[in-house]
Amino acid sequence: MTIQEAQQAVDRWIKEYGVRYFSELTNMACLTEEVGELARVMARKYGDQSFKAGEKENLDEEMADVLWVLICLANQTGVNLEEALKKSIEKKTNRDKERHKNNSKLY
Repeated sequence: MTIQEAQQAVDRWIKEYGVRYFSELTNMACLTEEVGELARVMARKYGDQSFKAGEKENLDEEMADVLWVLICLANQTGVNLEEALKKSIEKKTNRDKERHKNNSKLY
């Protein structure tokens, strides 16, 4: 699935099952919440915290939830994520093509 196809699939789902998109501000709050849930799993799986009874190592699910809400925000605001990502990669390549190679902390 391409990013464009993912944006279309989320849009179809919202129109068929979700009634309508939440407001942009609500979705921003939802994105923040989902990132927090992802951070909790990361802290328990890779950090110093341990899982509580009943908690799952659902890293994939939490990442997908973040992506879902990000796609909703992109759809609502007219952002083509595929094009935006291409531009971001180009910007980072131009800006940082030597920076990380010259960072002794990475070796």
